[in-house]
Amino acid sequence: MKTVEIYTSPLCGFCYSAKRLLNQKGVSFTEIDVLQDPERRKEMMQRANGRHTVPQIFVGDLHVGGCDDLYALERAGKLDPILAA
Repeated sequence: MKTVEIYTSPLCGFCYSAKRLLNQKGVSFTEIDVLQDPERRKEMMQRANGRHTVPQIFVGDLHVGGCDDLYALERAGKLDPILAA
């Protein structure tokens, strides 16, 4: 399974939803709190092509997007193949 990174903020409901889905699927991930470390927000924005909202989710080098994107992949049956690839 590929490395999963999720940029989050502790005040973000969408972040909690995204982490809940990953946890339900048994996916381990690294959480990066951009509120605690503003430099990591700059890193996130660079990796996410300018997107500045959290969460921003990466599977390996693939930018999955935010919470809605993650759930859309799950509904379409595309999330498991991305995680397993």
